[in-house]
Amino acid sequence: MTAVQAPTDTPECRQHGPMVLRPASTSEQGFTGDWYTCPAPTCYNAVLRPSPELIAQLAEQQKRGTITITHTRADGTLLEGSTKGDGVWEIVRQHGFRSSRTVGLYIGHSRDRAAKRWNIDRAAAALRAAGWEVAIDIDEDTRRTFAEAEANRTERAEERADRFAGYAGNATGRSNARHDAAMEGIRGIEPGQPILVGHHSERGHRRALERHDANMRASLAEERKAEHWAGRAAAAGAYGAFRTNPGRTLRRIAKLEAELRGVERRLADAAEGSAWAAEQGRRKEELEDEIGYWRHVIAKAEEDGFKVWGKADFKKGDFCRYEGRWYEVLRVNAKTLTIPHIHNGIGRKVVRKGDGGPTADWTWTAPYDGVTSRRSAEEMAAAESATDPAEAEA
Repeated sequence: MTAVQAPTDTPECRQHGPMVLRPASTSEQGFTGDWYTCPAPTCYNAVLRPSPELIAQLAEQQKRGTITITHTRADGTLLEGSTKGDGVWEIVRQHGFRSSRTVGLYIGHSRDRAAKRWNIDRAAAALRAAGWEVAIDIDEDTRRTFAEAEANRTERAEERADRFAGYAGNATGRSNARHDAAMEGIRGIEPGQPILVGHHSERGHRRALERHDANMRASLAEERKAEHWAGRAAAAGAYGAFRTNPGRTLRRIAKLEAELRGVERRLADAAEGSAWAAEQGRRKEELEDEIGYWRHVIAKAEEDGFKVWGKADFKKGDFCRYEGRWYEVLRVNAKTLTIPHIHNGIGRKVVRKGDGGPTADWTWTAPYDGVTSRRSAEEMAAAESATDPAEAEA
C-alpha cells in the first residue's frame, strides 16, 4: 500500500496558465479541500483535491489516482483515468454519465452543447468523497462545424439503417424457420383430425399440436420483431431526405434566424467580458454557421429545380397551389398568403372567394414554404377551360 500524500504542485489551466487556490469555505459547491480555479473570469476550469482530513482517513489505503473530466463542444463531456472495476462508473452513473465500449464514460447528448456543469460538479464531488483527485478541464471554444456534425449524424443514421435492416432480416429468417417447424410437426395429421381419446396415438397427437402452437406463436412474435426493425430501418434510411426537405428547411431557417435575433439582443445587453457575453457570442457563431449550412441546402435545391416562393411572386387575384388544391390569393403578406378557408374547398379543386356557403367569408393563410405552384387569373381560366381535366388540376 502507498500512503496518500497531499499534492504540492500548483495545477495549470491549459488555456490561461497557473490556477489560484481558493479556501474551502468559499466553495459554492461545498468542496472541503484544496480547490484551484483558473484566474480568467470567463473560464470554468478547476482542479479539486482531497482535504487534509480525507487524506488522513485514506492514509492506510492505496492511492486511487486522478480522474480527469474534459469537455469540448467537439467531443462532448468525457471522463478519463478510470479502469473497469475501480468503482468510478458506479459513482458517476448517478450524475448523468453513460458507458460506451468505444467512447468510455461520457455524459449523453453533450456534444455541440455547453457543458452540463451541474452534472460535472456533482460527479466530481462524489469522486472526491471516494478519495479520487479530480481535474476538470472545460473548453467551450473548441467545436466542430455544423457541416461536420450533420455529416456525422447522417453517417450514423445510415449505419443504423443497415444495422436495423440486418435485425429485420434475422427476425424474418427465424420466423420462417419456426413456421416451417410448426408445419413439419403436424405433417401426417389430416386437417381437422380429432384426437382419438384412449387410442395409442392420443399422447403423440396432443404433443404434436402443442409443439405446433408453440412454433406458430414464436413465428408470429418474430414476424412482429421483423416489422418493428424494418420500420426503424426505413425511418433511419429516410433521415437525410427528411432533414434536407426544402419546405422543412425553410421553416428551420426562419426559426434559427428568429433565435439569432434574440441572441444578438441579449449580447448587446450583456456586460462586456462576462461569462454570459462569452456564451452568447459562442451561440451567435453556432447559429450563423448552421444558418449558412441550411441556406446552402436551399441553394442546391434551387439548382435542382425547387422554387422558393415569396411576396414578390404573387399579387391579389392570382392562384396558389397549396396542399393539393388551388386557392385564390386574397392578400399577399410578408410570410404568408391569405386564401379562402379550407372548409370552402371541400369537393373543389379550385377554391375562390365566396365559395362554401356559410363559411364563404372565412379565410386561411398559406405559408410560402408550403406553396408548390402559381397561376395568374388568366392562366387559371385557360386551364379550367381545357378539355383535359388533368390539365386543370395540375
